[in-house]
Amino acid sequence: MTMQYKQLTQTISTHLAHLHKTQAGVMKGFGDMGKTAMAGGALDPKTKELIALAVGVAARCDGCIGFHTKALARLGATTEEVHEALGVAIYMGGGPVAMYAANAVAAFTEFAAPVQA
Repeated sequence: MTMQYKQLTQTISTHLAHLHKTQAGVMKGFGDMGKTAMAGGALDPKTKELIALAVGVAARCDGCIGFHTKALARLGATTEEVHEALGVAIYMGGGPVAMYAANAVAAFTEFAAPVQA
């Protein structure tokens, strides 16, 4: 089965909107934490997204793969950078992580593809 990561992230965003209504404080806190964690500092935002992708792959989280590959495409990450981060994730997590790393390759390819007119 081929995962469609653009559709997955849209669906998750729709479901998260319900939580933003019912759990506003929790979701605001989570959003604020994310903005702070991903802001530039000693590490630039692209490096932080590469780390987040590797952690998401290691955690076997399809949603994480979708959102972080989308961000990496927006930030101008190269295929080589993404693949290198995935190599570290595979090293740390072994065979099961390699399967999710393959999904991350597909997700990044989907988000990085030029928009068709």
